Amino acid sequence: MKKKLVLLLVLLLSLGTVLAACGGGNKEGSSKGSDSEKPYEIKWYTIGTPQKDAEKVFEEVNKYTKEKINATVKLTQIDWGDYNQKMQVIISSGEPFDLAYIDGANYVQYAQKGAFEPVNDLLDSHGKELKETLDPALIEGAQVDGTLYGIPANKEAARQTVYTFNKRLVDKYNFDISKVKNLEDLEPMLKEIKENEPDITPIATFKALLPFDFIMSEELPFAVPFEGDTDKVINAFDTDITKDIYKTMHKYFKAGYLKSDAATSKDSWPMDVENWFVRTGGSQPYADLLWTRSAKYEVVSVPAEDPVTVNTSVTGSIQAISSTSANPEKVMEFLNLLNTDPYLRNLVDKGIEDVHYEKNDDDTIKDLPARIENYNMPSYSLGNHFVLYLYEDDPADKWEKFKEFNESATNAPTLGFHFNSDPVRTEVASITNVTNEFYDALATGSVDPEEYLPKFNQKLKDAGLDKVMDEIQSQYDEWKAANK
Repeated sequence: MKKKLVLLLVLLLSLGTVLAACGGGNKEGSSKGSDSEKPYEIKWYTIGTPQKDAEKVFEEVNKYTKEKINATVKLTQIDWGDYNQKMQVIISSGEPFDLAYIDGANYVQYAQKGAFEPVNDLLDSHGKELKETLDPALIEGAQVDGTLYGIPANKEAARQTVYTFNKRLVDKYNFDISKVKNLEDLEPMLKEIKENEPDITPIATFKALLPFDFIMSEELPFAVPFEGDTDKVINAFDTDITKDIYKTMHKYFKAGYLKSDAATSKDSWPMDVENWFVRTGGSQPYADLLWTRSAKYEVVSVPAEDPVTVNTSVTGSIQAISSTSANPEKVMEFLNLLNTDPYLRNLVDKGIEDVHYEKNDDDTIKDLPARIENYNMPSYSLGNHFVLYLYEDDPADKWEKFKEFNESATNAPTLGFHFNSDPVRTEVASITNVTNEFYDALATGSVDPEEYLPKFNQKLKDAGLDKVMDEIQSQYDEWKAANK
């Protein structure tokens, strides 16, 4: 009898141990495991053309992450044109996954609908080193209703639009581009290029920059001035500033400085085709070096605006933990490691040393053919830039200049305010349709603003502009009161 009781007790204890092990999959109890536990597999979606050597690289990644945090990573890349649509299907269907790259507009929408795990507490408990590396403006701007739902890529936090010129033509005509402070200052140069360079389009079609802090997108009217009365939401298209800028663009269009199909053309004006004189773009420190390297001829830029930190500049690249993740703590441990450990960050980004790149004696790197052909990842989408190795032709102070650039920027009035459009969804859809009808034509100067701006603004009103403005103002006032 005693032997039977002892045997029964041993069996019960053994069963209890098995059940305890099987029951460890809840979010609270599964964040950290002993070496004997099975590694947690992190299912990670990110953007970009699937790379041939991704499996080879992630074999090395998984050796490292298994040793460091007892986790492995299963990476799935989805091509550029398909990514947002496929992620919408994945998220809407409730398919379990752990981590995904998300861009700004989608990040806010999904966060408001509960698709992502709040990470404020996770950063404090499992991502302390990561939190210390992040620019505070990134954390502030990426909060949705006071909660952080993803980790912004630690890179340039500010936006600065620039006018970029073909340097060969600048030098040929001895233009002094340092005098260019606004759109009007381009006119003498555009005129000379038009008269003397028949194979060059003076303006590589761009849409005129409007100096407002836009709340939803630059194509929708809702904005706050950067200066002056920053408490009041306005219709940016119903201002004298916008009218004057669009009049200048229309003058340039009539003079033939833009292509006649500027409003409808899908031409992206690739940098490596030398058929343009001036274009606009979002800049960063040493951007001209990058663009020159890509174009295979020299370009040079001057600011079209001062650096400013806006919501879109801090949420352009987010890594978000899915609310379907079985182990968000472990995912945060991975994000912490990815963003603070130079070996892992460069392995994911650049590939395997001596296979995809090689190091020089000064610790700068150069790509090998295998990286260019088989493992060319989009750096901006993967995390912290400040621990990436410098290329041999990069300036030695590149990352210091990035930090100085971020520190030099002013914060936009609405930084951290993300409008919830659900109460006026129908009106916003109608206003978007109106914008699709008018915006491109006006912003490229293709139509006369004296005639078309009044029509545009009347149609916006008819579509429910005032109702949306009132709702934005109410939410904006509430947000300001809560975030003094």
